[in-house]
Amino acid sequence: MRQILSTSTAPQAHWVGDGFPVRSLFSHMGGGNGHSPFLLLDYGGPYQFEPADMPRGVDVHPHKGFETVTIVYDGEVEHGDSTGRGGVIRKGDVQWMTAGSGILHKEFHSHDFTATGGNFEMVQLWVNLPARDKSAEPGYQGIPDGEIPSVPLPDDAGQMRVIAGSFDNTEGPAKTFTPIDVWDLRLNPGKSVTLHPVDGHNVTVVVLSGKVTVNGETKLSDASTALLSRDGGEFTVAAASDAKLLILSGEPIDEPVAAYGPFVMNTEAEIRQAITDFNAGRFGKL
Repeated sequence: MRQILSTSTAPQAHWVGDGFPVRSLFSHMGGGNGHSPFLLLDYGGPYQFEPADMPRGVDVHPHKGFETVTIVYDGEVEHGDSTGRGGVIRKGDVQWMTAGSGILHKEFHSHDFTATGGNFEMVQLWVNLPARDKSAEPGYQGIPDGEIPSVPLPDDAGQMRVIAGSFDNTEGPAKTFTPIDVWDLRLNPGKSVTLHPVDGHNVTVVVLSGKVTVNGETKLSDASTALLSRDGGEFTVAAASDAKLLILSGEPIDEPVAAYGPFVMNTEAEIRQAITDFNAGRFGKL
């Protein structure tokens, strides 16, 4: 059974722009790289927004050297980027954006959600790219809820949506540069599931809501995480209430990480070049 290496709870929320009240459940900016290939996970909401005249959000900003994954649980996010792609990410939808060699994008509440207001809840995950792919062409995967397979768990324990990778011989729709599993897990009260990530992969259990116990010993609740060992086979999650989790596992990218705001590269020299390229307008226009 996999060992639990560390646990964490989310600090107080902070605002990203005026539309995203987020708690950073883990981040590479703290100097560690234990969750590799995952860099950062921001949990936005739940938050009740009143109707408004102007969409709330974050205006044009750059990214380079990694990917962003946005999962919407409630509300709507409207995205546009310098490749000319984008759209509205609705409840249950996922957006997988490859910044690669450099991209500009903006994220706001959709016009419809702005007009009506309501509950808003989302996750944004940053996924690192290996050195060989940090100059990949920027890309965009808009994955609607209906294209994400949901696998019923044994003993009516709940459901597993497979966003990336595979679970129980079911493949997720997201295309990734390195081997990654992103599983959206819902557990029913009093039920448990035993999971079998790939040996050698880092595994992070993210509890968004509810109360669970991992491996029969470690209790986690709303907005908390557990980092598991790379080896050791299976692990179990038991729910004491309705629980909503993300299970993140992936092949570690054992390379240096140099980060500065929206840029994640391998060296400080590459960071300086990224800033130069952005200031010179080489990330395109939006």
